[in-house]
Amino acid sequence: MVDKVLIREVGTREGFQFEPPGIPTARKVELIDALAGTGVRRIQTVSFVSPRSIPQMSDAEDVIAGLHPNRDVAYQALWFNVRGLRRAQDFGFLTMVGSVSLSASSKFAARNWGSPDRALSALNEPLIEEYVRLKLPVAISVAAAFGCNFEGRVDEGTVITLLGDTLTQLDERGLEVIEITLSDTMAWASPQSIKRLCDAVRTRFPDLPVSLHLHDTRGLGIANAMAALEVGIDRFDSAIAGLGGCPYAGHRGAAGNIATEDFVLLCHELGIETGIDPVRLLAAAALAEEVVGHPGSSRSLRGGHLTDTGVLNIDLPQDTGA
Repeated sequence: MVDKVLIREVGTREGFQFEPPGIPTARKVELIDALAGTGVRRIQTVSFVSPRSIPQMSDAEDVIAGLHPNRDVAYQALWFNVRGLRRAQDFGFLTMVGSVSLSASSKFAARNWGSPDRALSALNEPLIEEYVRLKLPVAISVAAAFGCNFEGRVDEGTVITLLGDTLTQLDERGLEVIEITLSDTMAWASPQSIKRLCDAVRTRFPDLPVSLHLHDTRGLGIANAMAALEVGIDRFDSAIAGLGGCPYAGHRGAAGNIATEDFVLLCHELGIETGIDPVRLLAAAALAEEVVGHPGSSRSLRGGHLTDTGVLNIDLPQDTGA
């Protein structure tokens, strides 16, 4: 079991991206600023992508320009081409880490990125050239690392081979890889498969930190997080109020990521340090539901955070369905 964890908040990127277009820019800024005051140390803020493909991110520049940066927070963004990377470079306070996306499922790669190539070479090659030029550190993210709605279960060997080939390529280009993220994009993971794949990846690549991006579509998100904690994983993505989901997953109901406040509650009950203030976090979760106009999947927002003297509750707006 780990002593402390590093949480990256993704609700303000993946969460807003999964909602219908039209959330006011000022409300997005308000939530990101609120999250920055909770003790969260990494926030994935926006995606710099074409507004034609993802209209929810058409105000990405305005969101970043409106923030009140907290010096203790690493503000991050996503991009999938060189144009998006250059848009991100216009903001000096963004933490610039190159992203290399992979897919353990060829069918999901075709559905999400338009190509069955698991290495997503057409997407990554121009970006890698730019990372070399800019001397950016790189993080690798593997989508559908545990299974795919269109291809079934993913063998650990597929993920290891894909990572090994990519790491060799990046090393040959002189790029520093600082993290591997294993994404349970379509919620196929179980506690046992979490342990198997995390152990396999860390055994094969012992010098690289491993992070998990867990979806809660089938209700196993927190159980999977617990299994990861037990085998020593200390980096996690989570989303305030459990917002988000995968629009290309083909779910009847695409539940989002594990809720940040639920995961923080788990960690605090286990004596694991998060650095996050649960009072401010629950207030941010209530704000998130107000901003999107509907309840998320959070349990602790409604059940309350446990303390030594009783249950900590936050008043919820009437229009969230609470």
